[in-house]
Amino acid sequence: MAASTYSERPRALVIACGALGRELVALKESTGWDALDITCLPAIWHNHPEKIAPGLRRKLQAAKGYEQVFVAYGDCGTGGEVDQVIEEFGVERIAGPHCYQFFMGTDAFTALTDDDPACFFLTDYLVRHFDRLIVKGLGLDRFPELRDMYFGNYTALVYIAQTEDPRLKVKAEQAAERLGLAFAYRYRGYGELQSFIETAHPVHAG
Repeated sequence: MAASTYSERPRALVIACGALGRELVALKESTGWDALDITCLPAIWHNHPEKIAPGLRRKLQAAKGYEQVFVAYGDCGTGGEVDQVIEEFGVERIAGPHCYQFFMGTDAFTALTDDDPACFFLTDYLVRHFDRLIVKGLGLDRFPELRDMYFGNYTALVYIAQTEDPRLKVKAEQAAERLGLAFAYRYRGYGELQSFIETAHPVHAG
């Protein structure tokens, strides 16, 4: 029997938050998983979590024909609705309540938040789009007095970096200054998102 090839493999699909799109493309390339398709829901829905579960359901309903479907989404403020949809369709999702935990790693994230539970987190995506998603998304550009209402109970901004990019680090430091928070930097790469994709990747013997 001839060895299996990637072109012979049934396609798989990962449905993800748009904030993870760049990282998933990179992981697809690094694993050589060319039979993996990626589709994303809008990252701005972090500000409107009531849209996430219905949007995820629509994506899953449209995923007919895939032998494997994975979900790269945390609970993301949906109050358990993401897991209800996951259970309804019988698909697998990455463990954890949000991307901060699986990028940081569960043990490291737990230790950090146990030490200081009042941290505000940014990832590469959120640093890149800080002005659009945080400043404009929360109305801080129009109503700067809202800063203390939103961020007054936080002590520090922790940038969990997926890439070692000095420009993003500078932007994250500026974001912390704008929000009046102390700054901390943690380079963690793709964290548990990488192990999730690598574990899901089908390995075929020759």
